Amino acid sequence: MAKEKMLTVGIDLGTSTTQLVLSELTVENFASVFTVPRISISEKKVVYRSEIIFTPLINQTEIADEPIKRFVTEEYQKAGIKKTDIQMGAVIITGETARKTNASKVLEALSGFAGDFVVATAGPDLESIIAGKGAGTQQLSKEHKGAVANIDIGGGTSNLAVFKDGDTADTACFDIGGRLIKLDPKTMVVTYIAPKIQEIVATLKLPITLQQKVTVADLEKVVQELVLVLENSVGIGGKSQFYDLLVTNHGLKLEKEIISLTFSGGVADCLAENLSDNLFEYGDIGKLLGYHLRHSRLFTEKQVLHSLETIRATVVGAGSHTAEVSGSTIAYTEEILPIKNLPILKIAKQDETLAANEMAQTIQEKLNWYRLEENTPQIVLAIEGLKNPKFSDIQRYAEGIVNGLQDLVKEKIPLIVSVKEDMAKALGHSIFAHLPQDYPFVCIDSIVVENGDYIDIGQPVAEGAVLPVIVKTLVFN
Repeated sequence: MAKEKMLTVGIDLGTSTTQLVLSELTVENFASVFTVPRISISEKKVVYRSEIIFTPLINQTEIADEPIKRFVTEEYQKAGIKKTDIQMGAVIITGETARKTNASKVLEALSGFAGDFVVATAGPDLESIIAGKGAGTQQLSKEHKGAVANIDIGGGTSNLAVFKDGDTADTACFDIGGRLIKLDPKTMVVTYIAPKIQEIVATLKLPITLQQKVTVADLEKVVQELVLVLENSVGIGGKSQFYDLLVTNHGLKLEKEIISLTFSGGVADCLAENLSDNLFEYGDIGKLLGYHLRHSRLFTEKQVLHSLETIRATVVGAGSHTAEVSGSTIAYTEEILPIKNLPILKIAKQDETLAANEMAQTIQEKLNWYRLEENTPQIVLAIEGLKNPKFSDIQRYAEGIVNGLQDLVKEKIPLIVSVKEDMAKALGHSIFAHLPQDYPFVCIDSIVVENGDYIDIGQPVAEGAVLPVIVKTLVFN
């Protein structure tokens, strides 16, 4: 195939801001004449960045979908493109907004705005991974020794992702953000206090109340507590009395010392050396939080690396398709095909060296990255695998995978495993032996995927020997 250019869109609906990015991808086939097609993105460039607007809300629990549709329509007009020009894209709802009661309705309303959308409500763990990739932290972890953590500080939450050698090692989330207190910049009258901040205010006996004037000194007392918890989050200092209160889902395990940090999110643009005159221009505590973070132990005790993106780290450059076919050693039950838009859960290389029971435990823990509320997520488990596996290795992998995904088995959710190395047939047969009779499953190989990718698997081709696979990579620019 000749080079082909594709227009892609990414839309991010965050706690405080909504934005859109249009990217142009160049796709070409890198395989020789005699090998299976290997179609990859050779170039990507941002061709349009929208203005960043405050996410429109009907009230504190509902997103206003009509203004969002209007915003997207107007931005397309400004960029001089029609909906039909766009071949693919991604809509991601993140942060506090993902907890709004009508988030799924908004996703449905927006999914018509591109050809073949990856549409996802990102829970706190997946959002951490997406933001860490967008900030360039995953790439930096390949270039710097030790664990590197990205702290993505938005309006309502701070998402942490730890990367080591390009692998996602851990994630965490805290209810810490720049818009947890809102106020009128001119009068300094408080218009909103988040519930957890109200608890801090009450404990510290601070005179911060709705519809009343507030002083910078009192706001600083709250902000300093938030900074203390963010220092704790990466292993600095004694545990704050508010640490447990501000954890959204879980903190980092801190099994490895975090050597370096990156920052992204709106507050990352406010990491100022000096307090500015227009400190409350955004009607919130974001700039004050940024200033105190800049003067915190995060900057004196860790190496702070340059982020590729700050406020736009989570805006997904695009959901880009990488068309591939599986290897010819595969195993599957045909009735569950085709499969569309399933997220990849890739375990780290070192997780694959564990004993079966430890591997299972790791898979169970990482499955929670994709869990929203109590629902068991349907995912594709991705592993590297081994070039020349022994029979005992195959058995260990199969046992670890099936036990690790027991939550899916209990609900009869199909088990889908993707292996980079050429071992899917042997592994598939072994997995099949560990599953209940006639259990739906697919085991494919020779596919390269990462956490944050989504995958489609089509009906078998070449007399059932291979499965067509589309990997939708969330492209960060």
